[in-house]
Amino acid sequence: MAEPTAGFSRRDILRFATASLTLLVTPLAATNAWGRAAPTLLAVRVWPSSDYTRVTLEHDQPLKVSHLLLKDPDRLVVDIEGVEFNSVLQSLPGKVLEADPQIRLIRAGRFKPDVVRLVIELKGEVKPQVFSLKPVAEYSHRLVLDLYPAEPPDPLMALLEKHSDPGLSSPPARPGQKTPRQAEQPEIQRLVTVVIDPGHGGEDPGAIGRGGSYEKNVTLAISRRLKAKIDAEPNMRAVLTRDGDYFVPLGQRVSKARRVRADLFISVHADAFIKPTARGSSVFVLSENGASSSAARWLANRENAADLVGGVNYGVKDPHLARTLLDLSQTATLNDSLKLARSVLGEIGGINTLHKPHVEQAGFAVLKAPDIPSILVETAFISNPEEEKRLIDDAYQDKMAGALLVGIRRYFAQNPPLARSKIARLD
Repeated sequence: MAEPTAGFSRRDILRFATASLTLLVTPLAATNAWGRAAPTLLAVRVWPSSDYTRVTLEHDQPLKVSHLLLKDPDRLVVDIEGVEFNSVLQSLPGKVLEADPQIRLIRAGRFKPDVVRLVIELKGEVKPQVFSLKPVAEYSHRLVLDLYPAEPPDPLMALLEKHSDPGLSSPPARPGQKTPRQAEQPEIQRLVTVVIDPGHGGEDPGAIGRGGSYEKNVTLAISRRLKAKIDAEPNMRAVLTRDGDYFVPLGQRVSKARRVRADLFISVHADAFIKPTARGSSVFVLSENGASSSAARWLANRENAADLVGGVNYGVKDPHLARTLLDLSQTATLNDSLKLARSVLGEIGGINTLHKPHVEQAGFAVLKAPDIPSILVETAFISNPEEEKRLIDDAYQDKMAGALLVGIRRYFAQNPPLARSKIARLD
């Protein structure tokens, strides 16, 4: 048989053969019914928590989606039209943790020639919220599946069960002797509740340092340390607005504080600024008349955009949440917030440079509880390389938590909490 060179060298023939094989194994870009490129799934993420589990599918174009709930067993079925079943979707089942409170497992596959079906097997009845988010920050389009338990956990009941022994006074000292804590703080005749709010979480990483550190991780680490210190105090207890890597909308953080009848609200952050030279710790309270500086206004705008990045379903109207976010003019609450802020600022100034020597004010949405003294603490600037190293250091985190605790104790020493019956609530 003659060699079919036809003027081509053996090297040319091998090159053509390789090109032909590549065409056979490389899929052509998928198209929809109108001949346009089909949407592509870019990433999938699962964020479990006791409050709810979020499943996020990031994609490069808007999707057409439908869903339905099935019983016996409980399942959420989601159909996505015109999308390819690629390796990103294949990875989704493996992202479900065994300890996930809501999801048992996820199955994904081709349901029809132009439909991908997700079947989410649930551990119990849920009230799902399925919504889309437009591109923002570093994200492209996102399809969000929020799985809320049909009977949501009650944070106040959980707190009462955990602290079933009200123990309203400290262990007695020997006659004529005061313990160090009694010397610093008058005896409190009831349990006081401090809500600690670790900024950002889940889909919202917060600021990212030049060394790759995430603000959401730093704030959670410091907040957990502060909670442990508060829980060790006589007659004090702490509640975290989140105790894991998941997103909590700003309004729900405030709402949770009000549901547990918090005496104080402390939001912990480690933010960034446009200049890497910005440094120091700060304490903020809510402003009713504009920000105290241009930098404070910039930081407040950035923090208030967290809902856009983290992803909030604005289609759901929560009347309780609407009442919570009323920007009420409560002079007494603002005065107490300023007192708390000054006490805390005086303590954290002992472990880090202060960005400003005074309490600052800005329109932070997370500080809008009308009846709870509330402050926001910038523990340091994660955008500053030197301070970033300190923020991820265990010793610095512990010192910061300790300084916050001392500031809280000093505030209560000068402003003993009132009896519950004397506190007006807007529930």
